[in-house]
Amino acid sequence: MKEKVKILDQECIGRVIMRIAHEIIERNKGGAGLCVIGIRNRGVYIAQRIAACIKQIEGMDVATGALDITLYRDDLALATGQPLVRKTEIDFDINDKNLILVDDVLYTGRTIRAALDALIDFGRPKSIQLAVLVDRGHRELPIRADFVGKNIPTSKKESVEVYLNESDGSDEVLIAEKE
Repeated sequence: MKEKVKILDQECIGRVIMRIAHEIIERNKGGAGLCVIGIRNRGVYIAQRIAACIKQIEGMDVATGALDITLYRDDLALATGQPLVRKTEIDFDINDKNLILVDDVLYTGRTIRAALDALIDFGRPKSIQLAVLVDRGHRELPIRADFVGKNIPTSKKESVEVYLNESDGSDEVLIAEKE
């Protein structure tokens, strides 16, 4: 990959996550009954940041969890080798809760479809709302985010790369062109 352009830096990512938290609170009339679940890997870190912002705004803790969707993917049969299955950590009841499902980049929608299938195995939430840091378009399934940090129109020849302090040592979002 060849770096093309930096779309978000650390300061912008912080503002975007705070805005998403405000929008979630506004739409749900507060933080009561909310649970924030991130899709492994970077979605988990974004979910934790959103929950921290909600706590800062509302003064209340919001349950957070981590969801691994590996075994729910529709391309699992196409993968070569053994898939890397990581731990799902949802140690709270999701029944009748408003779940905020969080991912870093929304692209084709297939990851979100797999996540919805996985979540339903844990119970019957009141609602599932989708929050993403970046929506890059090119949907293959009828899936739309409820909360979007930044819409970034891209070509299929480009990739959106999200780097977060927790996993990568820095916060930034880049568009890279495939070589």
